[in-house]
This record gives sequence, C-alpha cells and structure tokens, in this order.
Amino acid sequence: MVSEKSKILVVGATGYLGRHVVLASARLGHPTFALVRDTAPSDAAKAAVLKSFKDAGVTLLKGDLYDHASLVTAAKAADVVISTLGSLQIGDQTKLIDAIKEAGNVKRFFPSEFGLDVDRTGIVEPGKFILAGKVAVRRATEASGIPYTFAVAGYFAGYAYALPNIGQVLAQGPPVDKAIVLGDGNTKVVYVDEGDVATYTVLAADDPRAENKTLYIKPPANTLSHNELLSLWEKKTGKTFERVYIPDEAVLKQIQESPMPLNIILAIAHAAYVRGEQAGFEIDPAKGADATELYPDVKYTTVDELLNKFL
Repeated sequence: MVSEKSKILVVGATGYLGRHVVLASARLGHPTFALVRDTAPSDAAKAAVLKSFKDAGVTLLKGDLYDHASLVTAAKAADVVISTLGSLQIGDQTKLIDAIKEAGNVKRFFPSEFGLDVDRTGIVEPGKFILAGKVAVRRATEASGIPYTFAVAGYFAGYAYALPNIGQVLAQGPPVDKAIVLGDGNTKVVYVDEGDVATYTVLAADDPRAENKTLYIKPPANTLSHNELLSLWEKKTGKTFERVYIPDEAVLKQIQESPMPLNIILAIAHAAYVRGEQAGFEIDPAKGADATELYPDVKYTTVDELLNKFL
C-alpha cells in the first residue's frame, strides 16, 4: 500500500522561491496549501501567481505571519510546513513555530534557509549579523521539539550576481572584455536552479532520512569554480576574457567599505568564492544528507544548460 502524501503548507508562497515550492509540491502530488495575505490582490503580477497556484490545484489560505489565529488554523490543515520567507521576516519565524506547536499536528517543519549552512559558516560581518536570525530560528526549532529539515542550497542560479553575471559579484552583467574574480577563482561554488531547489525540498518532506537533519542541495554538475564557469562561458560565446583577480584582503576591505546591501552580498560571496563554504566540506551523515544522493532520479538542470538562457 502506498502511503498518502503529506499535506504541505507553504508560508512565503508568493515570494522568489516560495512560488517554485508551491508548484513543486502540487506537481509531486501533495495536497498543497499556500498562505497568502490577500486571496484577490489588485497587483496584476501577484494575481497571476495566485491563478497559477489555483490552476495547479493549490488551496489558498488567507493568513498572516503576524496573526496568530490564522497561522494556527493554517498549520492545522497541514502535515508539513515549509517556510520560504524573505530576509526581513526570518527572525519572526518564531511566531510560526509557536503556531505549529499550538496546532500540534505538524510532523515536519522547514524554516526558511536555502543559503549557507549557518551552523558551519565563518562569514564575516555584516553577513554574520544577518545570518544570526537564521541561527536563532534553528535553535528555536530544535527546542520546540517539532521534527525539522534545514534545506541548504548554493546560489540561486537566477540571482543577478550568480549565473546572469557569470559569477561576477562586482559587475552589472556578463563579462564583455574583463571578468572580475574574487580570490584565485579555483574554489568550488554551487549554483542551483530555483525549481530544482524546490523539488529536492519537497521530496524531503516525507523522507525519514532527512528528519532532524540538514539537507544539502549541491548537484555535482553544478559545483564548479569561478574559473571553470568562465571557461564554460568562453566556450559558449567564443570569446576570451581577461581575468582580474581580487585577493582575499582586498575583498575584505571592499566589504568593510561598501554600503548596504552590497556589503552583505560581498560577505556571502567571500564565504562562497574565497572560503569555499558551499562545497568545500564533507557532510556528516549523523547531521546531514546530500539531496542528489537521496534522490538520484531527479533530472536537475545543469549549469551548462542554465547558461544557454543568457546567450
């Protein structure tokens, strides 16, 4: 007998990643609920997103992170709660934890993560301060007794300073004649398609192998150095770029001197491109699991394929 798929509630459903998680959940056969502040928004773009949800069979639940009763009601409708809230609301996920505890029926909670592993990063300020909210939510989740999964990915492939800029954090677009590289360009970095992040996250929702663990989403074909990424782009475009390498000390100086939010973007990039925190470590099987090893049948979109969008 095939066990029933869990009912999944997505909080932050209309956000950058949230919409992908909602649609992945529905596509993978889960009864899916999206928490939304307004079920009939006047904003045309948001209305179109909600229509895509309804077309996929998703149930819209009206609620708000700052309305406890609505959160409890929404949590009671689900077996799994996946939060994809943005950076400004990360710390307020304690309100969601409180509601899940009161509901009493949720068997797995995914707090909003999807970036660096906040328990093993040596990120410099102001990145450390920004990630402190995620650390606090992890501790609150563990203390709550709610079974959890912390989903950690590399760079979202569509972020401007990821693949559209061909890995250049300090450029406004792909290289024209010069490519700006942080560090020596040999550190492995991970780029993951947003839809694939969503797919792996949803697959882990019912998987006991991911319970109370960190799920690392780092597809092998998408784990490559900045130098390798630039070489791949050169091959596709038929151009050769001069590579300008910014040494570690100069990157750190630029972080200190840059305004918000560039200093935060640079601090994260320093952790990824210079310190190698996305890929340069072994996963402790007692605490973590590799998504591509758990779900080898997922045909994820490779960096090679993703770059074709920008030609």
